[in-house]
Amino acid sequence: MQLEQAIREAITLVPDFPKNGIQYKDITTLFLHPALCREVLEELEEQYRHAGIGAIIGLESRGFMFGFALSLRLDVPFIMVRKKGKLPRATYEVSYDLEYGANVIEMHRDALRQGERVLIHDDLLATGGTAEAAARLVEASGAQVAGFSFLIELNYLGGRKKLSAYEAPISTFVTY
Repeated sequence: MQLEQAIREAITLVPDFPKNGIQYKDITTLFLHPALCREVLEELEEQYRHAGIGAIIGLESRGFMFGFALSLRLDVPFIMVRKKGKLPRATYEVSYDLEYGANVIEMHRDALRQGERVLIHDDLLATGGTAEAAARLVEASGAQVAGFSFLIELNYLGGRKKLSAYEAPISTFVTY
């Protein structure tokens, strides 16, 4: 509970961003606390060290921060999932709806191996659209979703329910 409270205090709430009615959870202020970031990474490493993870996917762009650092700690590949048109080689792509719009994400076709167990990491679980789209990219590559990891969950938007079809553990640090 102490780590959860420290993370909650480090996150800045921004009203009416990116549009009216949204209370944005800005994790960039968490990065102003290196010791707290190390604690988050240590907790993630402890949680996934023996989970048989073969690769970590980070979702653009805030999922890159802890996702890449965790991949280094676990000594597994890190794969970026990006918005359409940002990756230079052949990709899988998936369109999806998110909390306040729609988008398309892509992943390189050669990023994952058949049957590989993959952890999907992002900063925020809201409606689950982005994470579910990433899971569809994992499946398209022939790999397997081993889990979902988020710093924040907005439980009132039902994202956890959307991801439950994957029967993979979902971990979060802070819930609103």
